[in-house]
Formats: sequence, structure tokens, C-alpha cells
Amino acid sequence: RVRQETTSDPVIMNALMFICKTMHDSVNALTLEDEKKAISNLICGFIRRISFGRDFEQQLSFYVEARATFSNLEPVLIELVQRVNQLSMETHKVVKGNHSRKTAAFVRACAAYSFITIPSINNIFSQLNLYLVSGQVAMVNGALTQGDAFLKAAIGLLPDVPRTIQIDGKVQSTKPLLSGFINNFISNLLVVPDNPDQGVLYLVRGLLNVIQNYTWEDGSDSKVQAYLSVMGLLSAMSQENYLYHVNKVDSNDRLYGSDPKFLNEIQQIATTLITEILEHLKQLQQQEALRRQSVLALEFFTRMVAHGDIGPEKMGPLAVNLWNLAQKHGYADTKVMVRTLEHLKTRGAQRDGREYADLATKLPLQSRT
Repeated sequence: RVRQETTSDPVIMNALMFICKTMHDSVNALTLEDEKKAISNLICGFIRRISFGRDFEQQLSFYVEARATFSNLEPVLIELVQRVNQLSMETHKVVKGNHSRKTAAFVRACAAYSFITIPSINNIFSQLNLYLVSGQVAMVNGALTQGDAFLKAAIGLLPDVPRTIQIDGKVQSTKPLLSGFINNFISNLLVVPDNPDQGVLYLVRGLLNVIQNYTWEDGSDSKVQAYLSVMGLLSAMSQENYLYHVNKVDSNDRLYGSDPKFLNEIQQIATTLITEILEHLKQLQQQEALRRQSVLALEFFTRMVAHGDIGPEKMGPLAVNLWNLAQKHGYADTKVMVRTLEHLKTRGAQRDGREYADLATKLPLQSRT
């Protein structure tokens, strides 16, 4: 019978620690991957079974000892970082978000543990995801400096992401993993307040520099897809009240209060991104990648409708041009175009939807022959 109960009995702990250390020390360069996984799973199971209840400091001390003992098994290090993050959130739950000086110092110690441990992990996507999760945990616990450090570390690691990675013995492209992480990261940036010492939107600018300089796969539109995601973020950042917040953390909507200088910074970045996206669409025409151009133009159009000001004196004319470009060479998905136009007409029928109704009248549908 498998027992699921936790324990803090020192006799049981010492005995299991000795057994797990023996298994860990038996791993060498000749050990098969399946055997490493089996040993790692057993040790992770042991770590999950140790609980000191409300004695969180003792729990953290155990995780420190475990890190020193099992330092050569990457899955165990990942498990330990996740356990320490969970420990921070349990502390947050106990104090109901109102940290005392002692508990605030404790969650900062947990953040330091994670920050030190993550670089020891070889899998770069495990590192990136742990940096992001640890940054989120730090933010929730009001440790803004530590959260900031995690996010900057993740941005600094992005240039090292290889084009391909080996998963279960097969070489696969990292494009979907990298794109997924960037989108997740971007959504997190909305709630992160600017550091006064770093300048306005410094994390967004840092991320854009990495995206700009990263060596993307040939024939890939991933860079522009990332730019489109950032456009959505900039639209959300320009709102008077953000869509979501972290409790007791003042995001940029409260820091800047829709200050014109802040909105101008957002506008400058958005203008630069639009220029980059349009230049990419132009290059696709020269490369005769017309199907990609059609898909990307339609996606840019839908993002613009969802997030932009499509008035006739704003982005309306550009939206019309993108719509026409999407179906110019006959590669557009007619069903998607029809549904998009129907959506615009539905929005236009609403009380504040006059701009959508006006735009819909300017969008022709070209039938395929």
C-alpha cells in the first residue's frame, strides 16, 4: 500500500535521506537516462513527503540541505525551486497577504534560494519558466526588487535559446516553445511596475531589443508575431485602468495615472513596431512568400481592430490596406474573412460601435474563382 502522508520524523528523514543520497551518488556518466529519471522521481517523491507544518523556516532549511545533497540531478533541482515557491505562497496564505517584517524577510530568502538555484539547471526552457514563475511569486508577495531581478534574468537568458533542442531523443525546433514563453512573459509585464532607476517601460524595451537581435529561423514570422503580441500589451498599458492587477502592487496605471509623457512613450514604441511589421510584410512580397504575407496581414488587421483606434483619422486607413493586402493574391481564408467582417458589423451595431460600422463598409470581400 502506497502511503501519501507527510512526515517530519527525524529518524525516517535521516534514513530516507541516506538512501536517496546513495542513489544520487550512484549516478555517473554511464548511467542510462531512464535510470536517472527513475532515481530523480524517487527523490522528488521523498522531498514531497517531508513537511514541517507551519515551521516554514525549518522547511526551507530542509530544501537547502536537499539542494546540496542532490545537486547533480536536474529534475530534483526543478522540484526544489517549485517547492520553495510553494512555500512562499503558503506563507502569503497564512498572513493573508499582510506580511510582517519577519515574513517579508522570509519570502525574500525564498526568492534568493530560487535565484541561486535556477542557473544550475541546464534545460534553458526550464530556467526561463522557473524565472517567470518565481518572479510572479515574488510580485504577489510584494518583493518587487526580487521579482524585477527574476524577469531581467529571463530576458538576459533569451538570446541563448538555441534554434533546436533535443526532446526524448528527437531534435525539434524551439520556435513554438520560445513563442509560447514570450507571449506568457508579455502578459505578465502588464502588472509589473517600472523601476524609477531604470526608466519608463525598461523591461518592455529590453525584451524588444532581444526579440530584434535574436537569430530567428529562416522563413519564420515569429519575430513579427512577438511584435504583434507586444502591440496588444502596449494597448493594455495605455488604458486608464488595467485589466488585472497584483494585490497591493501599484502597476503603471497607478504610478503614472495616464500621464501624457508615459502615453507618448507607449506611442513611440508602437509606431516603431508598426513600421517594423509593415517592412516585414513588404519583404514577404519581394520573397514571393505571398501566403505568409496574407496570413500575417490578416492577423495584424484583427489585432488592430481588437486593440487600436480604427477611426478614419487614426488607424482606419491602415486597417483597410491590410484587409486588401490579405486577399490581394488569393491566399486569404475566405471563411475567416467572412467571420471577421460579421464580427465588425456586430460591433458596429452596438451603441459605441460607429467606427466599426464605418470600417466594415470599406472592406470588400473578394470571391475566389
